[in-house]
Amino acid sequence: MSGGEVAGILVAVFWAILVSFLAVALARVAQTLKATTKLVADVTDQAVPLLADASQAVRSAQTQIDRVDAIASDVQEVTSNASALSTTVASTFGGPLVKVAAFGYGVRRALGGRKEEDVAGTSDRRTVIVGRTVPAARRKRNLRGKRD
Repeated sequence: MSGGEVAGILVAVFWAILVSFLAVALARVAQTLKATTKLVADVTDQAVPLLADASQAVRSAQTQIDRVDAIASDVQEVTSNASALSTTVASTFGGPLVKVAAFGYGVRRALGGRKEEDVAGTSDRRTVIVGRTVPAARRKRNLRGKRD
């Protein structure tokens, strides 16, 4: 055997080893591709119903949002009507009611003042003025000072 023949045999052996490694690698890549294809098919089988459920949930949420929007617009209309009604009632009855209340307060005050002057010292109760109590004798003295 000559050197060229030995070199040819070595190249053929390395070539056979290289082809064997490539065949094993291709077989593993083919297995990986099969597993990936199966995984994608399984994910697709599971994802389609999930997407259908999600789509149905979004439609249901949209329906509920439409209902809430209708309710909110009705509430806004009722609020504006109530505001208009309260404004009308306040403008119609407010002035006369304030006048009647002021008149009643004045009459009570006038009659109440005479009773206190007529009945001196019969009451032992206390009056609260700005967060403190004042004895009845001192209260009468304060009332006389204000009237004078």
